[in-house]
Amino acid sequence: MPTQDRHYAWGIALLGALFFLPFLGGVHLFDWDEINFAEAAREMLVRDDYLRVHINFQPFWEKPPFFFWLQALAMRALGVGEYAARLPNAICGIITLVALFLIGRRLHSARLGLYWAGAYLGSVLPFLYFKSGIIDPWFNLFIFLGLYYFVQGYWNSQEARAGCAWRQVAVGGLYIGLGMLTKGPVALLVVGLVIAVYQAVYGRFRLLVSVGQFMGFLLASLVVGAAWLGLETWKNGDWFVREFFAYQYRLFSTPDAGHKGFPGYHAVVLLLGCFPFSVFAVRALWRAPDTPSAQANDFLRWMKILFWVVLILFSVVQSKIVHYSSLAYFPITYLAAYTWENVYQGQLSLSGWMKALLWGIGSLWILVCVALPVLGLHPELIHPWLQDPFAQANLEAEVYWSGWEFLPGLVLLAVLIGFTYLNKRGRYAKAYAALSLGGAVFVWLALVFYVKRVEGYSQRAAVEFCKQRAQEDCYIVTYAYKSYAHLFYAAKQPPTDVRSYDKEWLLHGQDVDKAVYVMSKIHRASELEAMPHLEKIGARNGFVFFRRKDLAH
Repeated sequence: MPTQDRHYAWGIALLGALFFLPFLGGVHLFDWDEINFAEAAREMLVRDDYLRVHINFQPFWEKPPFFFWLQALAMRALGVGEYAARLPNAICGIITLVALFLIGRRLHSARLGLYWAGAYLGSVLPFLYFKSGIIDPWFNLFIFLGLYYFVQGYWNSQEARAGCAWRQVAVGGLYIGLGMLTKGPVALLVVGLVIAVYQAVYGRFRLLVSVGQFMGFLLASLVVGAAWLGLETWKNGDWFVREFFAYQYRLFSTPDAGHKGFPGYHAVVLLLGCFPFSVFAVRALWRAPDTPSAQANDFLRWMKILFWVVLILFSVVQSKIVHYSSLAYFPITYLAAYTWENVYQGQLSLSGWMKALLWGIGSLWILVCVALPVLGLHPELIHPWLQDPFAQANLEAEVYWSGWEFLPGLVLLAVLIGFTYLNKRGRYAKAYAALSLGGAVFVWLALVFYVKRVEGYSQRAAVEFCKQRAQEDCYIVTYAYKSYAHLFYAAKQPPTDVRSYDKEWLLHGQDVDKAVYVMSKIHRASELEAMPHLEKIGARNGFVFFRRKDLAH
């Protein structure tokens, strides 16, 4: 690698570290996913058991263990807390940016590699997820790298370089196996669909690699992906594995926890969430100029297919959750970089509809940034529109708004003006850099200004109640709503009485050996108030707290 490109790679890594590593622990983990996953890692440390995933010290078959291993490793090094729970994804962000630069450089040029990494850094949701404690960043990276190496193997197979093809499809399979070990068999499903679609459209149903190479790809995937399930079955029998696959089926066939949505849900999420670079990606989805490189042209086809497979697959899936379509961030940012490379080369120009879409979506984000502090300072403006008593009570939280929280919107406005100015004068590389770095600064500022305040309304009262009881030997149970906060933030230890899993026993049992606290939401509190042995000990921001008064504490 030339020295300059090596400097680019290190510079990208440093830039990722500056954006992703600071302030990871500045706000509580969010229910459900962040707290759920962090709790699984914490219980690995408490139980000293890293094979089977547990939540509430009961087997948890919804997710494989790889991401929890990373979190547990961070917690062992840094202590149990928000920073350690989110650190693996910050590291994933750094690795992802460097990987995109290196792949873009190999396929096209260092400039396109910089464009691709810059698009990923400067887009809203891709940036946000690297500051989170959810599984998807690592899962998506493994799937993307698995597909990339399979494509490399396909190209070498076409060029009769069998030795390289074997190595590359094997490496691709190993990455897909890691994806399966991170979130399940959907990793192999997605890649299999992408390969099948490419084979049908461009391969005329002929195998892209030899039968042996394809079997090697599958074998490498299954050896890694199924290793954990094999060990689990050998050690504990097959019931856990059966529950795992049954859950994977339910996840695709039924709405998860009420997360329904309209058919175009993920298209809207990707357009708004990958702003501003989703605008450029739209241009390349339909028609884009060819490049002198046959491999680059073919890779463009693969990225388009990956985008459509992800979009259609997760539009068909009954559950509509934002991060389900997050694998599409890779093709979207690549297509954006590809479009801008053609703009730089003079083969394309920023057309009127692209400018209108860029400013239209940007204006929505700016409007949100202006509206949030106004509503924060004047909650009475939104209160009449809320019909849910819990949401109304959330607005009573003591959250400080200075009035300056519109600054991220002002930064975004300046970024869009600067981009428009530089683009109009033909300074395309500087225009793109301004949009990428400016977009990253906008998202970073939005996280600083808004996330802690949103958490203050939505859950902080419940989390702080749990934290206050972290040193108390007691039972905490939720009533009529689901949460993991009382497990992680009250630092629950392995139960000594299996009856503690029975909510009826905790609420009404006569021989309960510890104090029992009950957390509920305001619209269900009357049911608990009607129980004579429960004493209301507090209410805050829509949450209501009770304690059994017939027990010694």
